[in-house]
Amino acid sequence: MSEPLTGGCLCGEIRYVVDAAVERLAACYCTDCQRMTSAAGSINAVVPASAFRLTKGKTKVFTKTADSGHALHRHFCGDCGSWIYNPMGGDPEQIVLKAGAFDRHEGMKIVLNLWTRSRPPWAPMDASLPTRETR
Repeated sequence: MSEPLTGGCLCGEIRYVVDAAVERLAACYCTDCQRMTSAAGSINAVVPASAFRLTKGKTKVFTKTADSGHALHRHFCGDCGSWIYNPMGGDPEQIVLKAGAFDRHEGMKIVLNLWTRSRPPWAPMDASLPTRETR
């Protein structure tokens, strides 16, 4: 693997490193992602929890039951509000990273659309990709 993937929040108070390759991304259009991003949804990478570590700062956590029925603990920067990650609902060995917080994006591509039944009609989506209306 090349150098580790790094990322962080908008204001720089939260920084992290991922010691795993990130190539595959999923676009999520659930209503929670829409509300958390104030956009059509979020673009995510799933990585082993053991490959992720914070290198600067401490996240705040907001917990809510997601559309899937799992309690999701969303970690974000308490200063600028950037959503950084959440443990994958139902699988604590995996975490979901928000791809917009990565420092670089080479070699990454969206390979799956999730929760498309909630997608706003104005939101762009690559319909040629595998799609799931729900989880």
